[in-house]
Amino acid sequence: MSLLEAIVLGLVQGLTEFLPISSTAHLRIAPEFFGWRDPGAAYSAIIQLGTTFAVLLYFAKDIGRLAVAFFRGLATRAPFGTVDSRLAWYVLIGTLPIGIAGLTLKHAIETSFRSLYVIAASLITLALVLWYVERRASHARTMADMRMGDGVLVGLWQALALIPGASRSGTTLTGGLALGLRREDAARYSFLLSIPATTLAGIFELKNLLEVPLEQRPSGAAMLVGTAVAFLSGLAAIAWLLRYLRTRSTAVFIGYRIVLGVLLLVLLGAGVLKPLSGLENVDVPDASGRPATEKQVTD
Repeated sequence: MSLLEAIVLGLVQGLTEFLPISSTAHLRIAPEFFGWRDPGAAYSAIIQLGTTFAVLLYFAKDIGRLAVAFFRGLATRAPFGTVDSRLAWYVLIGTLPIGIAGLTLKHAIETSFRSLYVIAASLITLALVLWYVERRASHARTMADMRMGDGVLVGLWQALALIPGASRSGTTLTGGLALGLRREDAARYSFLLSIPATTLAGIFELKNLLEVPLEQRPSGAAMLVGTAVAFLSGLAAIAWLLRYLRTRSTAVFIGYRIVLGVLLLVLLGAGVLKPLSGLENVDVPDASGRPATEKQVTD
């Protein structure tokens, strides 16, 4: 991977991670358009740490306040005694669904789920769901009004983001709006909920990446540059999205997702793009369920 590829992919990751348009989809699509090799789920998870650092910095005061309230609640045997202590628990509990689903579906996430057909369908499907939720949502509740069940439900929505194209930001924002949260509050909770999941995913994939033969993995410089660019562009994306959602709906993202999804289907149908290009040699199970050791994934 060249440094130019690392910069472009880092920029794509940072700008799309927090917008409800799916960073995973764009990281899968961008190499196709430029004729580059798919960087893979592991590299995507590593540079995702850059956007995790961006959330940590942007919400440092909020995170510190929640952490203090969490441990104070444990010390006083009143874990749900304050709004902040409750929110801290909701973030932790809301992370469980994506953690369990991620471990269960790890192989599919890294192989067949990365098909451009899956991504196109996910882009369009969530756009329609978000459109429906936007029309029905009350936009009246704040994070202070959330209850344990709300945290669990948004966590389940987040688990859907394991399907490339669904968008972690998109699913959690949709889940928050479905619960009646104001758009800005839904986005803020989405950002806080992203921290444990993306941090753990990045650390887990870093371990796996280090087990890959040296000649097959991106260079340390490519990973460092991609992560740094993702961090800077992620900070800008967070600030912009929060300002945007104070006064506007998600209509522009809904339209963008549908257009991109339809465009992908057209290009796939015309043979311009290949659904699994760059993944031909992955260890995909065959029809009998046994791992394939030879090239079995067809374009």
